[in-house]
This record gives sequence, structure tokens and C-alpha cells, in this order.
Amino acid sequence: MRPRATSPTPKRQKCDHWTSCPPNTYAYRLLSGGGRNKYAKICFEDKLIIGEKTGNVGRGINIAIVNYTTGKVIATQYFDMYGGDNSGPMTKFIEGAPAKSLLFMVTHDDGSSRLNDDAKKAIAALGSKEIRNMKFRSSWVFLTAKGFELPAGIQREKINHSDNAKNRYSGWPAEIQIEGCVPREAS
Repeated sequence: MRPRATSPTPKRQKCDHWTSCPPNTYAYRLLSGGGRNKYAKICFEDKLIIGEKTGNVGRGINIAIVNYTTGKVIATQYFDMYGGDNSGPMTKFIEGAPAKSLLFMVTHDDGSSRLNDDAKKAIAALGSKEIRNMKFRSSWVFLTAKGFELPAGIQREKINHSDNAKNRYSGWPAEIQIEGCVPREAS
């Protein structure tokens, strides 16, 4: 009998990246919601900090604030932008993030219906180029820093608009994601 060649099982990487992050970096993955039952997720350093399994994800804009220096989660919250006027509380939550914070934002279902101009300005001030383009049920993910600048090569934002002719799910666009490694030392 001839021996069979098998390849080794790939080693699992933080936040399910294909390759490991270099030393002295934080691994992250942001995944928007998709469809009615595909909830948004935020993974940081191999910990699910927002998601269905943690019970802290909801319709609207989901936000996690992480201390850049320690890598500890400061706060997580979701803001329903369809069922209530939550732009004011969301703006206060964002503005209350301390300096030297990483902010991760992902949508599930609808993040734009009651998103007011002050909230859009607060997110745009953090570097978002797409917040003003968000439409009903757009899938959107955004990574930003408060109090320091992220390196230029890091993908910070992605958006996918709902289009009934192209939607993966009935009435909803496909989920989108960004992932990468943030250096632990500010550039």
C-alpha cells in the first residue's frame, strides 16, 4: 500500500485571519450584518467583543471602544437607527471615547434611517469617508483611532449598498468585512 501524503492542518490565527499578525500588533476583524439573521461581529485579539454569542449586537450601528495602550475593551454598545432616535446618545458615546482609543463600528440591518447630521459629523471627524453615503440597510464597517493616527496602509472603511437587483439576502446586501493588524505603537 502506498502512503498518502497529507498536508498539516493549518494553525488557527487570531480572529480567524489567514496569516498571523506580526509581533507587537493587535489582530482585528469587523464583519457587518447580512440579512435578518447574520449578525454583525467585531473580533479584537481573538476575542469576540460584539456579536450574537456575546449578546450585545443589535439593529443599527454597533460600536466597540478599546484602549489602544492596554488592548482592553472600554465599552460596547449598539444604537438602533431604525426604531428610535438614537443619534444623540451615539454621538455622546463616540465623543466620550478617551484619547488613545480604537473605535470599531459595524452595521446590522439599518444604520441610516434616523442617523442625523450631528452624528454623521462626529463620525466624519474621525475619518469616515462613507458615513454620508450610507443608505437604508447599507452594510458598513469602520475602524478609527481617537487621539492618534493609524498607519496609512490599514484599511479603515468599507460599504456595500442595498440593491434589490443584486442583494444576497431578500432586501439586504451581503455582509462585508475588513481585517488586519494594528501596530501597538502609534506611528
